[in-house]
Amino acid sequence: MAWLDVVRPGPLTTVQDHGRVGCAASGVGRSGAVDLISHDAANRLVGNAPHAATLEITTGGFAAQAVGPLTVAVTGARAPVTVNARPVADYSTLRLDGGNLLEIGYSTTGLRTYLAVRGGIDVPETLGSRSTDTLAELGPAPVRAGDHLLVGVGEAEWPIEDFIPPPAPTPCPVPLGITLGPRDDWFTPASVHALLHHAWTVTEDTDRVGVRLRGPGPLHRSRTCELPSEGVVSGSVQVPPNGHPVIFLADHPVTGGYPVIAVVTDPGIATLAQMRPGSSVTFRAA
Repeated sequence: MAWLDVVRPGPLTTVQDHGRVGCAASGVGRSGAVDLISHDAANRLVGNAPHAATLEITTGGFAAQAVGPLTVAVTGARAPVTVNARPVADYSTLRLDGGNLLEIGYSTTGLRTYLAVRGGIDVPETLGSRSTDTLAELGPAPVRAGDHLLVGVGEAEWPIEDFIPPPAPTPCPVPLGITLGPRDDWFTPASVHALLHHAWTVTEDTDRVGVRLRGPGPLHRSRTCELPSEGVVSGSVQVPPNGHPVIFLADHPVTGGYPVIAVVTDPGIATLAQMRPGSSVTFRAA
């Protein structure tokens, strides 16, 4: 048996997989990795199935020691990676010997880094998933210094490649595809126009639940009646009474009482997951 001994967890490190699918009717959100593209890439590099649990490391600052030989990969936000203080490459397959110290520095671009281990992070499942839901407080607690993270048995086939080209730098502002609705008719035509034709800034009010944006001004509603609570999904662009849109991410609530003016497409959610406060986005209707 092999495992990781956590030396430093960084500001926030959680265990994540593909989440709790099909539980929304019971009031339980999906959760899971915010950037599924990077999560899946890390798993592919170590020969895991896509749903295997990884570590989602927010902003970096992580360090762990291998107990026994391990095969690992680091993807997502670009950060310096070292083994025993020697630089190694992200987006590639890395092999650790017992006693090796793996360190992931603070990210230089992007927000969330993913660490996959051959066999997956083996923590107990809750409702069919190993993911930490920070809003509902389901799943394992955030990773702490001194934690012993067990590793499962690798069963998937090894991949052909041991290196994946890192993603190209994103433009500024970042264009995000959206589908208007279901409540865009609750807003004035000028507000819908503003959503689609102005840049919006990611604020510091950003976490796994959602991203709050600031723009040229608040979005104004054309209807003042109260909206009954209704189901929402990841990528929903919800507009609370202050008029500043919030985009829901992995740990969002399953229902909401504010109108959703649009929904970000799945590739856009992964892009949004890596956006730091101060960066900007534009929206284009699909």
